[in-house]
Amino acid sequence: MATSSSEMQSPVMAMPTMDREAFLKMAKYPLVKHSDMVEEVRLEAVEMVITAIEKHGTNYELGARNIKDIMDKKFGGPWHCVIGEYFAFHITHEVKTFLYMFASGCHAIILWKG
Repeated sequence: MATSSSEMQSPVMAMPTMDREAFLKMAKYPLVKHSDMVEEVRLEAVEMVITAIEKHGTNYELGARNIKDIMDKKFGGPWHCVIGEYFAFHITHEVKTFLYMFASGCHAIILWKG
């Protein structure tokens, strides 16, 4: 039994459209992709990252340095931080000191002690 093309279902589902303003509003929330930090430390680290991103914008080097310095003082060093877009990483870190997140849409952040 043949089916007409109007009865056939498309294998590709239509994604709901979102206007730019709605996307940017949603993207402002921090998105933690992976962390093995204790919750208290993770919450403080996320807050530091958001503050640094808001303060330094696209000056990633200055933002990362700011986060590293604060983490060194607060939790003992050496901490490392990378902020950027479109990068890959492979690191070794101490247990319960790793954070990988996104903030403000396109800013990827990795923070670790090692």
